[in-house]
Order: sequence, then C-alpha cells, then structure tokens
Amino acid sequence: MDSYFKPALWPEDKFSEEAEIYRECEICTQKSRIIWGEGNPKAPIIVILDNPGARENKDGNEYVCPTRQTLQTALHRVNLTADDIYLTYLLKCRPLRRYDKERVRNFSKPFLFRQIERLQPKFIMCLGDVVVQTMFNNKDACVKNLRGMWHAAVLGYPCMVSYHPLAVRRRPNLMGLFMEDWNMLAQRLPH
Repeated sequence: MDSYFKPALWPEDKFSEEAEIYRECEICTQKSRIIWGEGNPKAPIIVILDNPGARENKDGNEYVCPTRQTLQTALHRVNLTADDIYLTYLLKCRPLRRYDKERVRNFSKPFLFRQIERLQPKFIMCLGDVVVQTMFNNKDACVKNLRGMWHAAVLGYPCMVSYHPLAVRRRPNLMGLFMEDWNMLAQRLPH
C-alpha cells in the first residue's frame, strides 16, 4: 500500500428499480444488502468485479475491504480518480452460503448488461476469471491469456481484463501485470 494514499469509501449508487427483482436470486437472504454499484455513475470506466465484499468490520464499522484497497491503490498510481470509475458487480450481493454458481451467474448477467447499457461507459475493465468467463461467455477464458490487450467482447464496448485485486494481494508478483493493465486503460483517457 502506498504510504501517502488512504483508500476511501466510494458512494453507493442509489438502488435500481431492478433491485427488488434481483432479490429473487438464490444468493439473497432476507438480510442481504444489495450493492448495485459505487462511485460515479457517469464515469467513463466501469469496473466489474464478481461480487461485493464485506462493508463492515466485526464491530459494525464501515471500512474499505482489501479488494477495494488494492483497486484504489492501483487507480491512484495511474492517476485515475474516483470520478473516473464506476464499480459494479456481476452478483449484486455478497454470497454467504453455497449456491449454484452457473445458475446465479446466468440470473445476474442480464441485470449487469442492462446496467452497462444504461450507463454507457467509454471503457469496461473486467477483473478476475469469474467475470471474464461470464462476460465473454466462455468457460475457458482466463485473465492470464486475455490481459494486456483490448477486446470488444462486452456489448461492443472497448474492454480490458486484469487480475482480481485479491489475487494481486495474495500473489504480489501479479502487481506489475495489474499495473500494466491499468496504465493501458489510463492512457486512453484524456486528462
């Protein structure tokens, strides 16, 4: 973590009208918190992760989870701001029990596609194999083979893929590749 940079909580997007319909997803419980997205809904970049992480520590205080810490650090290093990013998720709530992964991803994907179409970003960044496989509709797709280049696989938008921030935390040797991908994306934005 950069010593001069402190990750921050990004504002959550207001609930979509579709959130109540999403409650029908098998991962939702009565207590599930649906997170439609966070950051700037008018941002030029949509970042897609598999699902929201924890939002509160064991004492109930809000905090920035390790995934978002790593992501925000990378953005800071390539001079992207919170205004440049809208973070959203394939699954709109955090799974807390076993579930049928294929069925839940198939249920969730149309919600995400409608969200992307509504927001109309300039670029999309897919993070992690789960997101890449689902968004590219290819069970064999993997970040290792697809990163470092541009794709048009998500609704025709210019798209990049990179490692999931938790993978980068667990395997620090991936940080250089993660940063290369973010640099490629940042270079496409006029600042």
